[in-house]
Amino acid sequence: MFRPEDFFDLSRYAHSALFRDPRVTYVWDALKLLKEYLEHLIKPEIQGEVMPGAYIVGEHIFIGAGSVVEPGALIKGPAYIGRNTQVRHGAYVRERVLVGDHCVIGHATEIKDTIMLDNAHAAHFAYLGDSIVGNYVNLGAGTRLANLKLDGSNVRVRFGDEVLDTGMRKLGAILGDRVQTGCNTVTNPGTLLSPSCRVYALTSPRGYYPPGSIVRPRTEVETTVISQSGTERG
Repeated sequence: MFRPEDFFDLSRYAHSALFRDPRVTYVWDALKLLKEYLEHLIKPEIQGEVMPGAYIVGEHIFIGAGSVVEPGALIKGPAYIGRNTQVRHGAYVRERVLVGDHCVIGHATEIKDTIMLDNAHAAHFAYLGDSIVGNYVNLGAGTRLANLKLDGSNVRVRFGDEVLDTGMRKLGAILGDRVQTGCNTVTNPGTLLSPSCRVYALTSPRGYYPPGSIVRPRTEVETTVISQSGTERG
């Protein structure tokens, strides 16, 4: 359990070797190897379009054919951006990022130390820190993948009565293929959402969720009728 293949279809993924490294016991172990993988992978080249007003900082950056970096976006190396990916206005792509093909990194979205597989979309006001986002994932506006506990201790993954210490001080979320999050979802550090999970808006998941789970907040809406005079009618 918690192997990469439990979360992602890697059969067509160009960087499946990262997940199949023998040092990867649990899916989050791939993040520990990301820096090393990028050092061997990146041959600095810009095949796509970097529009005037975009910022490229550092030498170890690859941008694939058909990809577009819009004005106001900033990419700091090392970073690998696949083919036909959009890095939209105001996006902030920080160090150690591996982005697949046909992805979207949208306006006011920040991403660091993260792997995005193919067709993953973080289109609006998102934060992806120390996370892995699977194929065809869609993050609703304002989704935050929190990566650091308030006390700074190692992130632990909870599964039933079992607790696994990841050995990582920073670990955001693992989002399996086809996961969808509603607007303003905030995942707690070490959240694991299996393939095809759906998270309702304003939810704060934690721990492990099996495939196809629907995660919704427990909320009650109270309505009070205000009279024409401005006083409450109870």
